[in-house]
Order: sequence, then structure tokens, then C-alpha cells
Amino acid sequence: MKNLYVLSFLLFFLSSSALAQEAQISGQVYDSLSHSPISYASVSIHQNNHDSAFVDGVMTNESGAFSLAKLKAGQYLLKIRFLGYETQVIKLTPLHAGEHLAIKAIELKPSATFLNEVVVSAQPNLNYHKIDKQVYKANQFETAKGGTAIDIIKNMPSIAINGQGEITLRGSSGFLVLINGKAVQTDVQTILSQLPANVVENIELITAPSAKYDPDGKGGIINITTKTGVDNGSFLAINLQTGFPSFNDYNNKESQKRYGTDISFNYKNNRWDLTASANYLRNDNAGFREGDVYTIINQIKTTFPSNGERSFDKYNYGGRFNIEFKADEKNTFSIGFFAGHKFQDRVADIYYNNTKIDLENQQVIGRTSYFNANLQTKQGNFVLGNFGYTHQFNDRSNLSLSLLYEYADLYGSTDNKNIEGNTTVQHTLNTYKNPLKGLRAKLDYSVKIGEGSWESGYQFREDKQNGDFIYSTKQGDTFVVDPEFSGLIDARNSIHSLYSQYAGKHKKFEYTGGLRYEHANRNVNLRGEEAPHVLTLDNLFPSANILYTLSSGWQTKAGVSRRVQRTNNFELNPIPEREHSETLEQGDADLLPEFIYLAELGLIKTFKKGSFFSTLYYQDIKNPIQRVNSVYTDTILNRIYTNAGKAYSYGLETGINTQITKQWQIYLGANLYKYHIKGTLFDEQIDVANSDWVYAINFNTDYKINSTLNVQGNLNYLSARPTAQGRDSRFISPNLALKKTFMNGRFSAQLQWQNIDLGFIQANEQRITTFGSDFYTTTNYIYEKDILLLNLSFQLNKLKNKLKLPESEFGNKEF
Repeated sequence: MKNLYVLSFLLFFLSSSALAQEAQISGQVYDSLSHSPISYASVSIHQNNHDSAFVDGVMTNESGAFSLAKLKAGQYLLKIRFLGYETQVIKLTPLHAGEHLAIKAIELKPSATFLNEVVVSAQPNLNYHKIDKQVYKANQFETAKGGTAIDIIKNMPSIAINGQGEITLRGSSGFLVLINGKAVQTDVQTILSQLPANVVENIELITAPSAKYDPDGKGGIINITTKTGVDNGSFLAINLQTGFPSFNDYNNKESQKRYGTDISFNYKNNRWDLTASANYLRNDNAGFREGDVYTIINQIKTTFPSNGERSFDKYNYGGRFNIEFKADEKNTFSIGFFAGHKFQDRVADIYYNNTKIDLENQQVIGRTSYFNANLQTKQGNFVLGNFGYTHQFNDRSNLSLSLLYEYADLYGSTDNKNIEGNTTVQHTLNTYKNPLKGLRAKLDYSVKIGEGSWESGYQFREDKQNGDFIYSTKQGDTFVVDPEFSGLIDARNSIHSLYSQYAGKHKKFEYTGGLRYEHANRNVNLRGEEAPHVLTLDNLFPSANILYTLSSGWQTKAGVSRRVQRTNNFELNPIPEREHSETLEQGDADLLPEFIYLAELGLIKTFKKGSFFSTLYYQDIKNPIQRVNSVYTDTILNRIYTNAGKAYSYGLETGINTQITKQWQIYLGANLYKYHIKGTLFDEQIDVANSDWVYAINFNTDYKINSTLNVQGNLNYLSARPTAQGRDSRFISPNLALKKTFMNGRFSAQLQWQNIDLGFIQANEQRITTFGSDFYTTTNYIYEKDILLLNLSFQLNKLKNKLKLPESEFGNKEF
């Protein structure tokens, strides 16, 4: 036995000595256009001799990194391949025993004859396509500078934004948002309004997502990648914005304030990558509304036309940092933190003229006029932290773990006064506190099998929210709580997910296919009720995508997937909230989620100075969630969330980007679809059937006057469209920007003209109309036009890739 121990020790010593003499090569592979990492590229090493004999090979991991170990001393060639890219061959310097050769960045160029990504512009390459996504570079939209991520994404061909700020993707208001590939379960408008446009690198539209993504969002997924440096060194960017006095203030009580700043810093060396960012944005908006409403109760018709101020005071600020540490070639750690605050005041000071008519004899039986002063305040403090770990095994497989925890302190109030003459006849106060805690944990594993890679993983997500809603009426000098509109609500959502998928390529085919299983539990408990409202669901979410390369720059692709649009806690809250004088808003604790099947078929063509794409798509929607109206009292409508039967839509999405001349470039995106909804409301008391064609156009043109001066025009147009009980009017927003650069591009000044109206375009306003057998309401919301902004930007070193910053996961959706 003693001899056996000695022999084992000698063998271990000899093998360790031999390993110590072996060489190692590592590096990272990037796309030369987007500068984003290329996952699962093939990296092989060969003898540098007459037959280039194969020695070893690996696949890059999700961050594009690879490592080749146990190499003997000698001369080698390194070959990097990936479908749709030109093969890169690198002649290495002679390797010596024990040497570790680290290659900072290897860039692959898209192939002109066999594309995985189709370039949609020529100089520079601003847009391109992959098997499951469309990618747009943010820097082509100059009119968005100084704003937020919303100002960028509204230019995508399949995206539209209406006058209420609601964002739709292919006509669907529900979709999942990713920040640098990480899901955020938040209200879309809120999370994107906190992300400065200046740090956004790319916008990715994933319209037929694979099984590895969360199935949330009936419209698909928007992934936003942000900026950082790729090479070792440091980077600093500072942006300032200020607004000129308003041309249209609609006699609002306060003047609008618009100013902001953001700063981003990045430091990187071979092992450490530190990113920090902070921002402040004040962006008030003047406004006016004109309304006309009538209700009918017991043959008494009450009309109450109105008009008055509807303006917003808005600001947000926050700070983020992320640290990534590469312990060695196989282990990477990251940690991030975010803290921020968001504030919004909405003033609705409206004058009403009420008239009551007896419909049996058409006699006027009453008239009254009054002034309604309504102030709604929403605030939120957001704090979150995340942790990530990635390990690469010797068998070319990868394991990654990510954790995120969030706490959000959400609170606000609605102060409502009805005043006749100098007398306050009614004064109500609606306050709420709605703190939220959220957790997400995810474990993923990937390994190369055959011509592609197999991925599988598990995810757990949970959010808890305890809401305290108090509605009180002023009686004398004190406020008395009204129990009908007050209450406490506890909501908890938990989801367990398992997925598995395979992605590969064979000759001219690229393909992915997978399946995701989810066990979801939703528990809504209204304090005072004996039994909670519980919903438990088990569902499968299949997905498949193919991409086939034809000849002469043509490609075709197809995809199918199943999605879910989950209910948020605001939609589930059945406690009525006095939104303003003429409405109560409430949710439904038993509301069902929407389930959607998506299918698409697309064609892509690349030509010398640009590209064109066109995609047919179809959405089948079960349990569509609608906000609908019913009569509560003669002057109050009750707006509730409810399921409205079934809906479907089909459409055509198309886009073109081309270089007209060396100085002039245009981009045009359009989406045409037909939306149809059919079902019943209010326990089958009312039938709903509504359908119509809808279209949206996003146009962008850029003209380079000289090497340091360019002008850009931008137009976003959304046509009229049907809703469950009515119709929304068209919405148009033209914009213009003039940009001048200095100091070799490091400093720039830009003048923006937003929501151009010139007195006749009727820009930035929208009419919303709903009606039923016993009511009719139409309201025209008019928002500020002809806004002038000045943006100043300074950069120290250039940005190239992702700014890895944590983003809010749960809390913003309840803001």
C-alpha cells in the first residue's frame, strides 16, 4: 500500500510538471459592426505547416470568450468561424512552454454572400437582422439625444406610441423588456423613461422569441443594450440638456421646466470592468383637455362637457454601478447596484357645465357649473442589487447563475375638489402606500452538441406587494375614511420555469427549437374577505425559428412561439380609485392572463447601399384584457379592467434603409395590421365586436452638410384604431435636430425642435372616444407642441459595447 501511495504521488507530480509546461490561448470574439460578443462561434487551432493539421477546438461562451489549454510549444494557426461571417485566420507567434497568450478582441465581419446578419444601411451600418431579431443602432436617431430610451424605440418600424405614452409593438401594448439581456418585470413606460437615451447602444426587437426567454409579453421582446468600452482603459461621457421657454403653455398655472444631465464612467483592464452612471432629468409638459360626456340613468340624460388644464411635472434621478471580475479564463463574477427616485404630478383643473334632461319629454330639469381641481401625485424610491457568476468547463460547456433582489417604496395621492363659485362642495383625498419586494434567481447551462448548442435552465421569480389604500371625504375640518373605497390588499406572484432548446446550423439553414414549462401561482388577498383569490396555472410555451439564405443577398425566415401577458397588481386591485372628477378606476382580483400564439414569415434583401425587409405576422389572443367603462353615477364613469372574450390581429411590417447620396440617408419603417376583438363584458350583459385596419409610419432622414454639421428630420405617425368600446384618433409627432461637433467629435452641440406643429399639424394631441348603450365620452388630450431643447455632450475616449448596469425588475410596473 505504501508503494502505491508513492507511485500515485510520482504520477501526480509528473503530470503536474507536464501541465505546467503546456501553453494556453484565450480571447474574445466580437461582431465588427455592432461590437457585440458572438456566442457559440467555432474556434479551432491548427498546426502552422503544409497540411494545417487540426489540434483542438472550442465554442465561445455567451460573452464571446474562449480558452484553449494543454497546448504543446510550437507554431499554430487560429481559425474562427460563425455562420454568416467571414472566417478569420490568425497566424500566432510561436508558443513557448508554460506561456498564456491572451488575444484582446477578435472581430468577425459579416459575409457578403452568406449572411447571418443582414445590414440595413451602408455608411455606417446602422441596422441588421438575425434569426430571431432585428437590431437597430441608437446613434442614428439624433432627435432622441438628451431624452430617454422611449425617444429611441418609438422609431422602430413595428413600434408606435400614442398620446397617453402607451407603447405598442405590432399593435400590442404588452411586451417584455430586457436590459442587456436581463428581463425586467416592470411597466414599460416607467422603466424606459428612467434610462437615458445617451447610454443606449442598440435596440433589438425579438418578435418570435425562443424558449430561453421569459414568455411574458404578447408582442414579443425589446432588448436594450447600453454602452461601455471594449478595450482596456477608461471612458467618461457627460451630457447636459436645457429647454427654452414654452411657445404653448395653455395658460397653465406653472411654467414648464426642462433640464437634465447624465454622466457615465467605465474603467477596464484584463480582469476588472467597472461601470458607473448617474442621471437627473426634469421634463415637465404643459397640456389642455377638452371633453364631452353624457350618461343615461332611468331616462334622465346628464351631459357634462368640460375643458381645462391637464399638465405634468416630472423628474427622476438615479445612480448605478456594476463591477465585473474575471478571476481566470473560466470564472467570471459580477455585482451591481441601483438606487433612484421618480416623481410625477398630474394637474387636472377642469371646468364643467352639467345639464340634466328628461328623455321622456325632452325637458331640462337642472343645470349647474363647477370647477374641479384635481392633483394626482405618484412617487417611488427604487433600490436593487444583482449578482452573476459564469463558469466555463473543460468540455466546452458553460454554467451561469444570476440573482436579483429589489425593494420599491411606492406611494402617492389624489386630491380632488369640486368648487361652485367660492364654495367647495366636495373635497376627497385618495392616498396609497404600496411597497413591493421582488426576487429572481436563474441557472442556465449550455453545451455544444453536433452542429449547434443545447441550452437548458431553471428560473424562479417572485414578487410580493402589500397595498394600503385610503379614500376619505372632508367633513367640516376633518377627513373621514369612506370604507367603500378603502382597503388593504396583499398580492403575491411566484413562477417556477424550466426550459430546454437546441440551436444549430446546417449549410444554408440556421434553426432553433425549444420548449418552456411554467408553474405559476397568483394569490390576491383582500383583508376582510375570508378567502383569497387564487389562480394556479401550468403551461407549456413552445417556440421554433428558421433562417434560410438564398442567393444574391436574399434571405427568408419564419418563427412561431407561445406567449403570456400576465396581470399586474394595478389591474388586480378591485379597490376603486378616484382618478379624477368623472372617473373611478378599479381592477379585478380574478382577472385572467392573456395567452397568445405568434407566427411570422419574413423576407430580407441586401443591396449595395442599404437593405429592405418585409414580414407577415399573426397573433391569436385568448382572454384579451381591456379597460372598459360603465355608468357608476350620473356624473361618474367606472373604468375597470376585464377580460373581453377573444382577439386576433394580422399584419405586414416592412422597413428600408438606404444611402441616397454620400451625404443623405433615409430610413422608413411601417406597420399595417388589422385588429379584431369579440366577446362579452360585465357577466355577458354586453356584447363586444370591433375591428379595423391600423397603420403606423416611422420616418427618419439625415443629411450631412459637412464633416462636422448635420441635420436630421423625424416623423412618427399612428393612425386611428379600435378599442373594446370605441376608437382612438390618430397621433403624429414630427421632430427636427441640428448637430455640430467639435474637437474631432469629442464635443457636440445639438438643437432640437420637438413636436413640430406650426399651428396647423395638430401634433402631439389625441382624442379618445368610448361609448355604450347608456353613456358616451370623448376627450381630446392636447400636449405641448413646438418644444426647443439644447443638448451638449462631451466624451473622453470612445464607447463601443454594453454598459452593464442593473435595472429595476419589479417595482416600476406599479408606479
